[in-house]
Amino acid sequence: MISIQNLQKVYGNKVVLDIEELYIEKGQSIGLVGNNGAGKTTMFRCILDLIQPKSGIVKLKDFIVSNNEEWKEYTGSYLDEHFLIDFLTPEEYFYFIGSLYQKSKSEIADFLKQFFELFNGEILNQGKYIRDLSKGNQKKVGIIAALIGDPEILILDEPFANLDPSTQIRLKTFLKDLDQNGEVTMLISSHDLSHVADVCGRIVILEKGTLVNDISTNENTLKELEHFFTQ
Repeated sequence: MISIQNLQKVYGNKVVLDIEELYIEKGQSIGLVGNNGAGKTTMFRCILDLIQPKSGIVKLKDFIVSNNEEWKEYTGSYLDEHFLIDFLTPEEYFYFIGSLYQKSKSEIADFLKQFFELFNGEILNQGKYIRDLSKGNQKKVGIIAALIGDPEILILDEPFANLDPSTQIRLKTFLKDLDQNGEVTMLISSHDLSHVADVCGRIVILEKGTLVNDISTNENTLKELEHFFTQ
């Protein structure tokens, strides 16, 4: 479903990403963890063809991302607020994204009903532009918009950051439900080791741009991760 081979990104004389091989099967949920500067966001930007690597190939399903646009039809993603159109209201933004997938306003309204608790009365019908929302609420808008196209692949960078505890729990429950249905392949980065170990069935550790560990999660995974990052 997601295939990475010999992916390298260089800035000046510094190699910031160097991944020999990574394969993620359909329906897997992968947690990507690492300290600041490990290369997580760079990796995501290469996967989504937002930056050009020095070398290597990224495939989403059967398509090389740098060669065509077809992978965008089944890939949902949210990295940061720059993905948003901040002069729109959340409703206008959701309707716009829905229109890209030939979905009507009524279909989008029905879709949004399932996120009533996640929005917590702070997103819809507030008369605010996205730029006037808090960072946490902007993130909610971006994550939910990434789901509008019913993606087969979902890529989220730090989805739990800037969210209040109640929202973190609700989002974690939603992502776990997605994982259990096996229809969405997820790649999620997070500094919150507890959340990512709870949501994801597999954890990949990135250090200085290189994959240094790849483990299946179990009841001891959180302790293993804590040990790795404190040794």
